[in-house]
Amino acid sequence: MREVPRVALRVDASAAMGTGHLRRCLSLAQALLEQGAELSLVTRRLDGVASQLLGAAPCPVVWLDAPAPWTTTEPARDQPPHHAWAGVSQTRDAHETVVALRGAAPDWLVVDHYAFDAQWHDAVRQGLACRVLVIDDTADRALDADALLDHNWDADHRAKYAQRLRREPLWLAGPRFALLSSAYREAPRYRFQSEMRSLGIFTGGTDPGGASARVLQVCRESGFRGPIEVASTSANPQLAELRAACAASPATTLSLDAPDLAAFFARHDLQIGAGGGATWERCCIGAPTIGLVLAANQSVVVRALDQLGALRAARLDTDAGNQNLAPLSQVLPALLHDPLVRRALSERASTLVDGRGAERVALSLLRDSLSLRPGTAEDALQLHAWRNHPAVRAVSGNTDSIAFAAHRDWLQGVLAADDRWLFVAQVGRQSVGSIRFDRLASNRLEVSLYLDPDLQGLGLGTRLLTAGEHQMRDRLGTGFVVEASVVQGNTASQRLFEACGYHGGPLQYQKTVGSAPTSTAVLP
Repeated sequence: MREVPRVALRVDASAAMGTGHLRRCLSLAQALLEQGAELSLVTRRLDGVASQLLGAAPCPVVWLDAPAPWTTTEPARDQPPHHAWAGVSQTRDAHETVVALRGAAPDWLVVDHYAFDAQWHDAVRQGLACRVLVIDDTADRALDADALLDHNWDADHRAKYAQRLRREPLWLAGPRFALLSSAYREAPRYRFQSEMRSLGIFTGGTDPGGASARVLQVCRESGFRGPIEVASTSANPQLAELRAACAASPATTLSLDAPDLAAFFARHDLQIGAGGGATWERCCIGAPTIGLVLAANQSVVVRALDQLGALRAARLDTDAGNQNLAPLSQVLPALLHDPLVRRALSERASTLVDGRGAERVALSLLRDSLSLRPGTAEDALQLHAWRNHPAVRAVSGNTDSIAFAAHRDWLQGVLAADDRWLFVAQVGRQSVGSIRFDRLASNRLEVSLYLDPDLQGLGLGTRLLTAGEHQMRDRLGTGFVVEASVVQGNTASQRLFEACGYHGGPLQYQKTVGSAPTSTAVLP
């Protein structure tokens, strides 16, 4: 990967497909930029929805031409179920995407589009000589992905995509990878109140079928007389009707075009919303929620989260489908008068999403650019927080919590010693872990390393260990033997050392590092 990694995103928004795909890609774009990537976004002029959202885009935007009025997509036979959303054929779109990016070909292309399948993925990969991250949650078509991101909850993602994958991808699966705006990382969470003070409604940026107004009507018919806030966007085709419905409903306000909905989700005691990407935003904030199925691909996630106790599933009373879901007019009154259930929903939902999903995905794409710098006294707070995290303490030789003063003194000793070397790992501008080498004898070193506990499972550990070996080889100018100790039961560290060519185990490992690179193997 080049010194400044280059990533491109291919995504659309329209009245037909909504705004969720583009919004989550913008969240990923923000995380990629924070970590130092060079970025571009490719989108097609399908209608006015995308241009409204991209008025203040954080990166260059390449606009593909709008479909001509006489343009037809390929026949539905052998095409993805949502192929019409692209407005043009897969062949044309792949060609135009390659042409748009060829002058600055990316290392990774991120595609978030249900209209494209393995045919498109392979054409663009070949045309740009890049790797492809596919964002999907439908598993309804063939995929040719180097990495696959599905942030919906599922008991077995591999089974979900069985027979759909042309190659084994890097798996980024589950709500841990939900692509939320960086605002959600530190946003205030919902604070439970037993009193039902106010209610929030958000059914998606384009409000499919005018669902917001229908939900508002059910809320008032269910007897709730308190304040209701409805959130929407200027891209809502039914905005005039929604304005009228809110104006006719006492104590109802309409909020438009908020840069994010974190504060909106936190200030109401019950949320009613569609089971799209905003579901994970509500979970992160811990908002008690009734999840509505307003699109076919929302059914699985809403039902799954209902079974997990993270929301209550419902359908609009006028919905002819999803008849096995209770109508909103039955689900809502029960929650309005049951604070214990609302509290349980809030607590369960908040355990699923922490707001760092976009950061994890960005790091997964950029992990080959991991570099090391010497540790300094200014790293004391960060290193102390990592070391005292329960996940790190559980696999350390000393499982006790360490006071900051003692940690600071220890760090000063390490930095002053001429037989100990401490490095901090970075991906772009983000610190992700640390590695330390202590001299045991003239040509023997002991290694100790750990990652930011919230960033484990991204393949960073192998790169951290390999980078550390290279640093020490360059500093010492000669070969050496590295020894490592592993706490009983720490299978993750065992796999790490074995993947990096260490021998022995399960509690003691060693590796001989030559004075020159000995392997060009691709790290897992």
